[in-house]
Amino acid sequence: MHSPLRALSIGFALLASVLTSPAADKSYTIAVIPKGTTHEFWKSIHAGAVKAEQELAAKGTKVTLFWKGPLREDDRDQQIQVVENFTARKVSGIVLAPLDSQALVAPVVSAVQSGVPTVVIDSDLKSDKQLSFVSTDNFKGGQMAGEFLAKQLGGQGNVILLRYQVGSASTEAREAGFLDALKKFSGIKIVSSDQHSGATRELAYQASQNLLNRFGKDVNGIFCPNESGTVAMTKALRDIGRAAGKVKLVGFDSGSQSVLDLKNGDVQGLIVQDPLKMGYLGVMTVVQHLQGKPVEKRIDTGVSLITKENMAEPGMAALLAPPIAKYLKE
Repeated sequence: MHSPLRALSIGFALLASVLTSPAADKSYTIAVIPKGTTHEFWKSIHAGAVKAEQELAAKGTKVTLFWKGPLREDDRDQQIQVVENFTARKVSGIVLAPLDSQALVAPVVSAVQSGVPTVVIDSDLKSDKQLSFVSTDNFKGGQMAGEFLAKQLGGQGNVILLRYQVGSASTEAREAGFLDALKKFSGIKIVSSDQHSGATRELAYQASQNLLNRFGKDVNGIFCPNESGTVAMTKALRDIGRAAGKVKLVGFDSGSQSVLDLKNGDVQGLIVQDPLKMGYLGVMTVVQHLQGKPVEKRIDTGVSLITKENMAEPGMAALLAPPIAKYLKE
């Protein structure tokens, strides 16, 4: 028989092991770091993260979210600094949408080595140190855009690809997918594919005007791989009287203006992600890992083609107008 003192000692040891096990820790701090904070896409990401926070709280797991990112989607230095600051603060985990597939590798490696697991969302990183990658299949989305645009053009015509910015893995994959899809259509000529819109709607509008000054009379179709570029190009086409389907325009992502442009017929199609789901699964994946559960290395959040004809369908309407207000208080 064990003595009462020995039994008590064993009891304390068991209690200590339970309290220090990952699954028993019911309180976490998660930093969610987007590429930027102004576009509606990132507000949907934020709403998804808050949804995860609320669901976890209802199940007894307290998560404190920190939402912080650069104001501009081309400020790599600021995003690096944000990652380094949260690593130094020893948050439980990080959910990151890297601005640059290469520049953010070192900060993520440093975070992981410091014991801060990091899930990458939206845009890939040239590293294998991240816990998981939660994102759209962006190459597939680009292919969908190319095939749809080619169909709109009847397989014939001059096409412009207005790229986003160098180093953005998500949009570079969309651009590659788009060009890959058009290889099948010998009647389509790509008249420009080397121009970038930049991180803001103002820069994108200037780039759009420059392209249309050169090719505006001859272009038949255009693809823009992000929301600000799509809105800017639509405005530039209206300015020269070539909107409303005179030039077939396919964009990527939804925002209030691009959805209105789709409804009005100035945009023929939008390739749409599920950013709310992306933010939600980003947080959930970190927490599952912290609780000692296995997680998938790659999680595909889906991609859809939305047109004027199907935009009112319930599933499509929910993607075009995520319930941001339900989770975020302005």
